[in-house]
Amino acid sequence: MGAGDCASDGPPDNIASVKDEAGRAPLAELRRAVEVALTGDWQAAHLIAQKYEDDDVASWIHAVFHRMEGDLANAGYWYRRLQRPLREDVSTADELREIEALLAAR
Repeated sequence: MGAGDCASDGPPDNIASVKDEAGRAPLAELRRAVEVALTGDWQAAHLIAQKYEDDDVASWIHAVFHRMEGDLANAGYWYRRLQRPLREDVSTADELREIEALLAAR
């Protein structure tokens, strides 16, 4: 990754203060990131998800955003980090809906 790639940036200093007691990112924030991304504004949604890069669901969302922007190398980094396959045969909208369903079940 080159300088400036979000995969090379460290987490914000306040990351511990924004997670819930189980160490996960706030559901409302993750849901908002997915909702915004589904409208096509992956850049705004990316800003939300990257705050919680230690959370598996946030990282999955992050991976999808890089697919949306066409940066498959960076997306691949996030999928590998999660030990999830990068499924190019599944649209990013469908993958975001999978995440949306997962979040709704929490």
